[in-house]
Amino acid sequence: MRTTTVVIGAGHSGLAVSRFLTQRSIDHVVLERGEVAWSWRTQRWDSLRLLTPNWQSRLPGFSYGGDDPDGYMTMPEVIEFISGYARLVDAPVLTGAAVASVRRRAGRSGYVVDTERGRWECEAVVLATGGFGLAKVPDLGEPPPAGIAALSAFEYRNPVALAPGGVLVVGASATGVQIADEVQRSGRPVTLAVGEHVRMPRLYRGRDVLWWMERSGLFDERYDEVDDVVRVRRTPSPQLVGTPERATLDLNALTGRGVRLVGRLSAIRDGRALLSGSLPNKCELADLKLGRLLDAFDEWAAGAGVADVGPPERFEPTRVAPSPPLELDLARGEIGTVIWATGFRPDYSWLHVGVLDRRGRIRHDGGVVAESPGLYVIGLNFLRRRKSSFIHGATDDARDLVSHLAAYLDSLVPA
Repeated sequence: MRTTTVVIGAGHSGLAVSRFLTQRSIDHVVLERGEVAWSWRTQRWDSLRLLTPNWQSRLPGFSYGGDDPDGYMTMPEVIEFISGYARLVDAPVLTGAAVASVRRRAGRSGYVVDTERGRWECEAVVLATGGFGLAKVPDLGEPPPAGIAALSAFEYRNPVALAPGGVLVVGASATGVQIADEVQRSGRPVTLAVGEHVRMPRLYRGRDVLWWMERSGLFDERYDEVDDVVRVRRTPSPQLVGTPERATLDLNALTGRGVRLVGRLSAIRDGRALLSGSLPNKCELADLKLGRLLDAFDEWAAGAGVADVGPPERFEPTRVAPSPPLELDLARGEIGTVIWATGFRPDYSWLHVGVLDRRGRIRHDGGVVAESPGLYVIGLNFLRRRKSSFIHGATDDARDLVSHLAAYLDSLVPA
């Protein structure tokens, strides 16, 4: 089978690309291993809601139209939102077409894409599989002792399904704090191992903090405008949760509910979890960065003459025990489960094109894979803008990349 462009992944990013390809009359197919919004259907825990408010859920020519703009979508609602968009734009999605291989076409430009439903030849490929294909589980020297269940955030569904006993959650970004909170509320004792993290209130001066990110222009900051884009792309996701109460979920909220904070888990040796002593420093740094962010919001609001917000406010520093423990005896039986909330990474095991670095990350310039003309990637953290990994960030990135792709296709046509 032949087409001009193959888009791999029918999530929000792939569908946004499809929309712009259709507008430019570029023949294409969207290959999806399962159904539309497959990762949203299969790789999320039961109670998860979007971190972004409903009013921020928008794609090219489509936006949230419900009666709760300040709420946060549940996973079934997200799935319906993305599926509804696919129907609206009549995207040419081929479901059940897991990709087995992508490679350059021998002797000429273009690519060969092998799937469970046949082979496609094309001039361009857009990788829209996102940055959450695999869970990152650190190598700590030894696994947890026998008898302790260990699972990734992909595998976690709800507290009822966990093994008896306390829970050690490793990682304090958005995923870790939400899972820790839910498990603690279920009545189980929770210990949270905290490394680098981004503290952020849900509301600031009466507005959702992401309203401030958007209106101040911070979300639109480009990848070529920051000093160290590699470092920025590795920044952990902020400690946010979407709830009907619009609640802030930071480390103070967790300790107020009984969660025990310890430092970053650095190794497991002889059944003991060895912990970093940097917890106070990590929390102090997160508090400092939060203060700088709020200062930037205040400065923008004053300069822009924004009047429909509350007065400036600051938040209590993170409360940390004077001497956090430096190890945990996992063999004592107090911990029954370890949940790895240590991040995610893309899965490019099927990409047989020499564009990956030694850590398996694709080398690109704002989504354009210059080493392999006609190859593009979308949906990664800070791909082209700070908002790139959010649903509403797909529109501008997809528009830019399809514009580049169209120019590339034009260059292939003899003058």
